[in-house]
Amino acid sequence: MKKGIHPENYRIVAFKDMSNNDVFLTKSTAETNETISVDGTEYPLVKLEISRTSHPYYTGKAKLVDTAGRVDKFRTKYAKFKKK
Repeated sequence: MKKGIHPENYRIVAFKDMSNNDVFLTKSTAETNETISVDGTEYPLVKLEISRTSHPYYTGKAKLVDTAGRVDKFRTKYAKFKKK
């Protein structure tokens, strides 16, 4: 391994999934100004929009988000190719 190319400031950081309030701890160099208390200990906090506990790939719960009727437009366009 080359010396001097890896960050030196690894520390335990709390990552919080804002969609389901799941918090997990891991080592990171992520910069943050917020903190959170986990089991009586203060950790730097990084907020996430999605994580392994809320992502449809990992949870198996896929959501269909239809923006501006695009799904219906697709279905009507390709309905003529539907097998009977």
